[in-house]
Amino acid sequence: QLQLVESGGGLVQSGGSLRLSCAASGSNLDRYAVAWFRQAPGKEREGVSCATTRSDVTNYADSVKGRFTISRDNAKNMVYLQMNSLKPEDTAVYYCNAQLDNFPIWGQGTQVTVSS
Repeated sequence: QLQLVESGGGLVQSGGSLRLSCAASGSNLDRYAVAWFRQAPGKEREGVSCATTRSDVTNYADSVKGRFTISRDNAKNMVYLQMNSLKPEDTAVYYCNAQLDNFPIWGQGTQVTVSS
C-alpha cells in the first residue's frame, strides 16, 4: 500500500520561499492523482493544489495562485510544492495526498510557519 512522507516545512519570514517534498513508497505513484492540503489552527483542512497522474492538469486554490507550484517526478515517486512569496496566512500544517479510485491516502503533515 502506498505510504506518503512529507518534508521541507519550517519557519520562514514573510516573502520567503519553501519547497515541500512528499516521498511515496509501497507502490508506484504514477497511478495516483496527487494533491497538497493544509490545515491552519482552528480551521478546516483545505485543498491547496492538485495534479493529475502526468501533471497535464493542475489546479490551485485562489489564495495561492501565482505563488505556489505543484510538480511530481513519477520516476522518483516524489511530489513537490514550491511555495514563493509566502504570507503569514500560509501558516499551517501541509499534507500530501494521493488518490486512486476515490480512495485517499494521507501523509503525516509538515508544519509551515510564516512570520510577519
